[in-house]
Amino acid sequence: MIKIKNLHKSYKMGSNSLHVLKGIDFEVKEGELVAIMGSSGSGKSTLLNIIGMLDLLDAGEYNLDQVPISNLDETKAAQYRNKFLGFVFQSFNLINYKNALENVSLPLYYQRINRKERQKVALNYLDKVGLKEWATHLPSELSGGQKQRVAIARAMAAKPKVLLADEPTGALDSKTSYEVMDLIQKINEEGKTILVVTHEEDIAKMCKRIVKLKDGIIVEDKIVKQVLASKYV
Repeated sequence: MIKIKNLHKSYKMGSNSLHVLKGIDFEVKEGELVAIMGSSGSGKSTLLNIIGMLDLLDAGEYNLDQVPISNLDETKAAQYRNKFLGFVFQSFNLINYKNALENVSLPLYYQRINRKERQKVALNYLDKVGLKEWATHLPSELSGGQKQRVAIARAMAAKPKVLLADEPTGALDSKTSYEVMDLIQKINEEGKTILVVTHEEDIAKMCKRIVKLKDGIIVEDKIVKQVLASKYV
């Protein structure tokens, strides 16, 4: 599903250059649930941004579902993101003046699906995350865990090939974090490929594979015995 070979990324900092990713080789098969870990500055967010087509690589190869991702202008990148990827962020990134149903419907609007069908699909995904009864509520009327569930429903509504979750539990308490990870595990069990960036060991262990970055290189990549979040919910 994801194939990255000899990936390099640097950023200009005045007259200097900061080499963030230093020849990353990384593959993810369809249906995997992978945690990406590393301290601040390790390159994990940069890697996720490149996979998410929010940033460009300097050198190397990146293929997503057998499609080469290179030299994309912003329009093409946006089309590919909408076709291939779903995003879940620590800060939820919901639109404050739109209710839960409207937030979940948004990716379908960009896919030019008519309003009636958008609402039907969005309501179905809100039901899947247990928030059908909250469809008309604004983000300000939802708890942190409910906001993240809406964000996950929004990410899933467009039926992406890959779900990218950047610190999805970072703004939540432990109990709510485990509820969100239980939902992510259930989505993965349905066959969805998911990458989770996290700095929390307990959250990483709820994935099936842990990849650790340090100073721009992968220092560990191992399959782990998955801890079921449902044990703590």
